[in-house]
Amino acid sequence: MSRRGRLHARALAVVSGAVLVTIMARAGTGDIVGYPAHVEAYDPREVALLPRYCTYTQLFRDHVPGGNDKATIDSWYARLGPTFHQLHHFCWGIMQTNRAMLLATDRQTREFYLAAANGNFDYVIERSPPEFILLPEILAKKGENLIRLGKGQLALVELQRAAELKPDYWPPYAYMSDYYREIGDRAKAREVLEAGLQRIPESQGLRTRLAELDSKPKTKKGSR
Repeated sequence: MSRRGRLHARALAVVSGAVLVTIMARAGTGDIVGYPAHVEAYDPREVALLPRYCTYTQLFRDHVPGGNDKATIDSWYARLGPTFHQLHHFCWGIMQTNRAMLLATDRQTREFYLAAANGNFDYVIERSPPEFILLPEILAKKGENLIRLGKGQLALVELQRAAELKPDYWPPYAYMSDYYREIGDRAKAREVLEAGLQRIPESQGLRTRLAELDSKPKTKKGSR
C-alpha cells in the first residue's frame, strides 16, 4: 500500500473509532429502560440510594426537594471543607456506578457507566487535599470500578493509596483481596486481609473473607 493509502486508512480508522465512541456513549446513556437518559435528571429512585449529603451539593440542591436549605448546606461545608463544593461529581459517580451494577442489562452499557463514574470520581480526587475525609472512600470506589473494568493493576494503585490515607478503613483491603483471589493469588489475598485485620481487627467483612479463603478455593468467578 502506498504512503497516501496508508494515511487514508489511518484517517478512516480514526473516524471509525470516533463514531464507535459516539455510538457507545449514546447506548450507554439511553439504554436503561424506564429511567432518564442521564443521571443529571435526578430521578428520585436513584437519588434515594445516595448519601444524604448529596442532596445539598451543587446542582443537586436545585433539583432535589429540600436541597436548598442554607443552614444544612453550611453545616456540610463546615464538616467537609471546601471540597464539598465539588462533591456533586462524586454523587453523580455513585449514581452511574449504581446504573452499571443494578440497572444495566448489557456489558457495553455497564462498562460505559463504570468509566463515566470514574471520570467523575477523578474530578473530585484531582481537587481534593490529602486530608479530605472522603478521599479514601472515593479512591476505593474508583478502584473497585477499575477491577470491574478488568484493570486490576491500576485499581491496586488507587486502593493502596486509600489504605495509606486511612489505614483503619476496611474496603480497600477487601477489594484488593477480592482481586487477588479472583486471579488465583490466594497467598497475596491472605496477606492483604491479614494486614487489614492488624489495623481493623473488628472488621467483619475482612474476617469473613479470610474465613472463606481458609475454607476452600473460590470456584465461581465474580462471587464473594
